[in-house]
Amino acid sequence: MRSNHMSAKVISIVGARPQFIKAAMVSGRIRSRPGLEELLLHTGQHYDDNLSRVFFEELEIPEPDWNLGVGSGSHGYQTARMLEGIEGIILKEHPEMVLVYGDTNSTLAGALAAAKLHVPVAHVEAGLRSFNRRMPEEVNRVMADHLSDLLFAPTKKAVENLQKEGMAQENVLFVGDVMYDAALHFGNKAEMNGGIAARLALRKDEYILVTIHRAENTDDAERLTAVVEGLCDIAEEISVVWPLHPRTAAALSRLRLLEHAKRRLRVIDPVGYLDMCVLEKNANVIVTDSGGIQKEAFFHGVPCVTLRDETEWVELVELGWNRVARPTSASAIRRAVRSAEPPLPTAEMPYGNGDAADRIAQAVEQRLSNGPAPGA
Repeated sequence: MRSNHMSAKVISIVGARPQFIKAAMVSGRIRSRPGLEELLLHTGQHYDDNLSRVFFEELEIPEPDWNLGVGSGSHGYQTARMLEGIEGIILKEHPEMVLVYGDTNSTLAGALAAAKLHVPVAHVEAGLRSFNRRMPEEVNRVMADHLSDLLFAPTKKAVENLQKEGMAQENVLFVGDVMYDAALHFGNKAEMNGGIAARLALRKDEYILVTIHRAENTDDAERLTAVVEGLCDIAEEISVVWPLHPRTAAALSRLRLLEHAKRRLRVIDPVGYLDMCVLEKNANVIVTDSGGIQKEAFFHGVPCVTLRDETEWVELVELGWNRVARPTSASAIRRAVRSAEPPLPTAEMPYGNGDAADRIAQAVEQRLSNGPAPGA
């Protein structure tokens, strides 16, 4: 048993924009507990200022203790550089636990480096499954789960998935979704910071908001062309606002579609989290391939169309807030967006009560003081 005056050291690993948002909630709760000391490691997977620096500033995330500056590259190159960097830091700092988030290469590298050095791993957003191993994110999340000692599930379905894969029951905790914590916490701040709607002259419910970044869409010429044509068709009826991810911009340029998209759509630079909250809250429909934004649409009461073959957030489809549309043709996209409407009201809240970060910090402290993790 650790003595009362000693803090257990936790290294939290982030690298991509959704992880910054989750860390904004969890890091604060961990650092508020006298039994825990947190160090923050940024892999540098997202290195564009619009995707990284602004998030740390506006979400008041502690300055990272390390930034590996890995940047972009192939999966093997990127993950290998992260593994090497994370391993060196673990060997130097001797943490009692490593905390990873989500399903990126940063997640996998952090979990793998820690597990090989026999350091316990905690995985925030464990148990999600698309059941499509062609997605790099699916490989990352499955591997991270099976390397982890504490699995923080955001939904009951995620708990079921982990149980089916034989995870020890005492290691799986339903805590709710940290992104819901963030939506509640930052919602009012976003409204007060709502200048982006005025700058773009956007009125509530009078535009469609679009985000596209996944490789399954950006690296497939047929799908990306269908996305652009479908959005251009929709733009004849309602304004389409598209904050453009760097990967997507590069893909559109290769296909010579970028200028075409800019002529017909409101293509803007990537925005920070608070600006994105304002754009989401006031949209008529959100069209995305992002996992996080599917949930944010629900938190803000906006119908969502997911341009993928499947989604991990099946409860949103079951509740009628989200519809999955394969982006195989412009007409399929157009039909899905036109038919997207809010469902009948429901009292069901599949993502917990907005206290996931507190539950995570409590469970980490409990585990590191050699007690059993508290139940949900």
